[in-house]
Amino acid sequence: MTSEPMRDPVADPLLTPQNSALLVIDYQPSQILAVTSIDHDLLIQNIVSVARLAKTYGLPIVLSTVNVAANGQPPTISELKEVLSDSVEIDRTQINSWEDIEFRRAVEATGRKKLVMAALWTEVCLAFPALDALRQGYEVFPVVDAVGGTSPEAHRAGLERIVQAGAQPIGWVSLACELQRDWARTDTVPDVVDIVLTSRLRKGL
Repeated sequence: MTSEPMRDPVADPLLTPQNSALLVIDYQPSQILAVTSIDHDLLIQNIVSVARLAKTYGLPIVLSTVNVAANGQPPTISELKEVLSDSVEIDRTQINSWEDIEFRRAVEATGRKKLVMAALWTEVCLAFPALDALRQGYEVFPVVDAVGGTSPEAHRAGLERIVQAGAQPIGWVSLACELQRDWARTDTVPDVVDIVLTSRLRKGL
């Protein structure tokens, strides 16, 4: 079997390590406590898997928190921060991270137009910046099983709102496969197999 020649990884219409960036917004204890649309342990496992994938494929990562400095809120949860230990937390007071100049400049500095987005909560901290990014010409890929809302209805409404505006929903496993694309690209195979199969899907079987 022979793979066809690799597509231009920058111009590829699908996600590649060379054309996408990951935005991780407000994965803080107080935000997680209010999530009711997904089990908290599963949510944490999924966002950690997303972060591990981004690190494996070398995606630029923009990490943000809300109200840590201004109101004493706890920062990014330890499980996630351990993976993103070299990412600076951009702290804000704005509910919509896109309205924070430092955050927006960090996104622009990645040079990427495809934004893989994960945020808490779906209907607020994911929806607002996603809508603004879409208006400014970015492609937005919300990781639907690594986000959560304050109710199942709010989560669904938040996703529907951004999908109607042009966002392209993905799951964390499909993200892994889209970035890998070809098992002949052997450099990342051991890590992606561990992240998706060994550590998650096959665990406990």
